[in-house]
Amino acid sequence: MDKSESVQQAEEQMIRREFDILRDGYLNSNHRKKVEIIERAFNFANEAHRGVRRRSGEPYILHPLAVARIVNQEMGLGSTSICAALLHDVVEDTDYTVEDIENLFGKKIAQIVAGLTKISGGIFGDKASVQAENFRKLLLTMSEDIRVILIKMADRLHNMRTLGSMAPNKQYKIAGETLYIYAPLAHRLGLFAVKTELEDLSFKYEHPDAYQEISKKIEESEINRQQVYQNFAAPIKAKLDEMGIKYEMKARLKSVYSIWSKMQTKNIPFEEVYDLYAVRIIFTPQKDEDEKKECWNIYSVITDIYKLHPERIRDWVSRPKSNGYRALHVTVMGPDGNWIEVQIRSRKMDEIAERGFAAHWKYKVGGNDEESELDKWLKTIKEILENPEPNALDFLDTIKLNLFASEIFVFTPKGDLKVLPMDATALDFAFTLHSEMGYHCIAAKVNHKLVPLSQKLQSGDQVEILTSKSQTPKDEWLNFVTTAKARTKLLAALRKDKKNQIQAGEQKLAEFFEKNKLKNTPENISKIQAHYALEKKDDLLCKIGTGEILLDDSLKKLFKEKTENVFLRYWRNPFSAVGAKSQSVAVKPESLQPGEKINRKETYILKEEGNRKNYTIATCCNPIPGDDVLGYVNENEEVIVHKRQCPIAMRLKSSFGQRLVEARWDEHSDYSFPAVIEIKGIDGVGVLNEITRVISGDMSVNIKTLKIDTQDGLFQGILGIMVHDVKDVENLCTNIKKVQNVKSANRISM
Repeated sequence: MDKSESVQQAEEQMIRREFDILRDGYLNSNHRKKVEIIERAFNFANEAHRGVRRRSGEPYILHPLAVARIVNQEMGLGSTSICAALLHDVVEDTDYTVEDIENLFGKKIAQIVAGLTKISGGIFGDKASVQAENFRKLLLTMSEDIRVILIKMADRLHNMRTLGSMAPNKQYKIAGETLYIYAPLAHRLGLFAVKTELEDLSFKYEHPDAYQEISKKIEESEINRQQVYQNFAAPIKAKLDEMGIKYEMKARLKSVYSIWSKMQTKNIPFEEVYDLYAVRIIFTPQKDEDEKKECWNIYSVITDIYKLHPERIRDWVSRPKSNGYRALHVTVMGPDGNWIEVQIRSRKMDEIAERGFAAHWKYKVGGNDEESELDKWLKTIKEILENPEPNALDFLDTIKLNLFASEIFVFTPKGDLKVLPMDATALDFAFTLHSEMGYHCIAAKVNHKLVPLSQKLQSGDQVEILTSKSQTPKDEWLNFVTTAKARTKLLAALRKDKKNQIQAGEQKLAEFFEKNKLKNTPENISKIQAHYALEKKDDLLCKIGTGEILLDDSLKKLFKEKTENVFLRYWRNPFSAVGAKSQSVAVKPESLQPGEKINRKETYILKEEGNRKNYTIATCCNPIPGDDVLGYVNENEEVIVHKRQCPIAMRLKSSFGQRLVEARWDEHSDYSFPAVIEIKGIDGVGVLNEITRVISGDMSVNIKTLKIDTQDGLFQGILGIMVHDVKDVENLCTNIKKVQNVKSANRISM
C-alpha cells in the first residue's frame, strides 16, 4: 500500500468515526429513531463531496458532519434537520439538484436544503445591494421554516470555530458580519449558548491580544471566585435541601466578550468588573403547573438570607421575553460586599433558554404562547420585507432595530398587552396598532396624561393614541421612531409625499421659466440650485412644491449675471455646486503612487516619513498606534484606518468585506495623534494644579484642551492631548491616578 492510499484509508476511518459520534448522539436524544434516512443522507453527501477539501486541508464532508452535530446535540433538532444539515452544500457545490434531493429524501428535507441554497455563500455578497437581497432571502426563508435559519446558524458557528485557516482580511469580514447579524439573530431566536460563542469567537479574531489578556485574568481569579461562590451558595443550598427541592446550583461566568464590552462602555479595568458571574439555580418542579410558584418560593429563600437590590428584579416567568426566554432574575448583596445576580429557572425553562425555539417543539402542546411570539416577530419581518429600504445598509440597520431590542410591555386603553422595544415612543405604539393610526396621530395619552408623540414609553404604561384626518407624516418623526415597522412605514409614506411635492415643484418651475421666457435646461436649474445651496435637484423641486422656495422676480437677476460670476461663486463655495457629496474629503496619502493597487491579502504596514503617511485616520474613531485597527481601501486605493470595534467599521466589515485589509502600525515616534482622557475624583485644593504638573512633566504629551466640572464635592475632567501611541496614554493615566483624590483616569472615545 503506497502512502496516498494509507492517508486516504485513515481519512475514511476518521470520517466514519465522526459519523458514528453524530449517530450515537442522535440515538441518545428524545427524538424518534430514524437512523436509516440519516445513514443514507451521510452516504450521499460523502460521495457527492468526495475529493473536495476545505481551506484547512481536511476532507469537506467533515463540515456538514460538524453542522449536523451542532444541529442535533446543541440545538436539539431531529432527523429532518440532521439530514438537511448533511446535505446543505450538495446542491450548491455539486451537480445534484433540489429535485434529486426531493426524489431521494422527500419534500420537507428538499425544501430546507433549497432554503439553505438560496442564502448560500454567506449573507453578504460583493455589493451592498446583493448583500441586502441575500439577507432579505434569509428572513423570507425563516418565515417558511424556522429550521432553515437554525441550520444556517449552526453552519456559521462551525465556520467561526474553524476560522483560523482563513486570511486575516477574510477573518475580519466573517467576524464582523457574525457580530453584526448572526449573534443578534441567535439572541432573538433564544439561542443563548450559540450567541455567546459567536460573540466570543468574533472577539477572539478581532482583538486577539485583549482576548488572551482577559482569558488569563479570568483563569488567575478562578480560585478566589470559587471561594466567594462557595460562601454565597452554602446557606442557600442548606435551606433548599431542607425544603426537599430537586435542584442544581452553579456559577455561570460572564463571557469574555461581555466582560470586554462592559470594560469598554464603562471605561473600567478588568479588576472593576464586579459582576463576573451569575448564580443559576435550575430546579425540577413536582408538578409542571407549580413551576411559577416554585420560582417564587426559591426567590423567597434567597431574599430571606441576603439583602435584595429592589431595582434589579426581572420577572420573565409571568411575562416571557419575545424570544421565549423565561426565568426569574434577582440581584442580592453577597457576603463579600458585591452584588450577585441569581437566575432561577425550571429544567424546561433552562433548556428553552439555552436552545431557543428549537426546544419549544419538544414541549409543543397545541397552541403555544412562546411559539406565537416567534410568529409575531416573523410577521413583523415580513411586513418590513414588503416595503424594503432602497439603501441596503439602511435596510440592515432597520432590521437590526428589531434584532437588538430589549422589550417593554405596554397596554392599550382596553387592557391588551403589546410588546415594544426599549425606548419605543408613543409614535411607535401608534404604528404597532395600525399604520393608518401612525400616519394620522397628533398626540397620545399616557396613563390618562396628554404627551407628545416623541414621549418614551415605560413598561406598564397605558397608552391611548389621538388622531386627526388632517394630520400627515412629518420628516422630523424619523428622529424619534425606534421600531423597524414604524420607520419602514414612515419612510414609505414620506417618499410618496415627496414624489407628489416634486411633481408640483416641476410644474411650478416650468411655469416660471415659460413666464420669464427662459429655457428649462439643466444649466438654468443648476443656477437656482446653487443660489439656494442645495445639493440635489429633487431637494430644490420639493421645496418649490411645498412653497418653501418662492419663484418670484428676485430670481431673474440670476439669469442676467455674466457666466464668469456664476463660476466665481462655484469657485468660492465648491460644495454648493451640484453633485458635491461632502466637505470631509479624505486626502490622498502622499507616499502612495497614483493607481497603485493595494494587496488585500497581505498585512498593510501603516508608515510615516516626515509629514507623509500612507494612510488616512478615520475621524469617526480616531485610532492611535497601539490600537487594534483594520484598513478600508476606498475607490482611490487609499487606506482609511479604523479601530476594529468602531461602529462604522462594523458596517464596513458586514457590507464591504472585500475592501478590508489587515493593518499594522509601524514605529510612530515622529508623529502625534489626538486622544481624550476622562478624569474623575474628589474635589479639593490643589488637585487641578497637581494634575497639570503631572501632565506637563511628561515631555512626550502636548495638552490641547482641558475642561473640569465640579459638583457636590466631586470633579470630572476631559483632557485632550497629542500622543505618539497607546503606551503614552496608559503611562499618563497611571501617573494621573497617583494624584491624591483622583479616583479614575481612562481614555475615552469622543
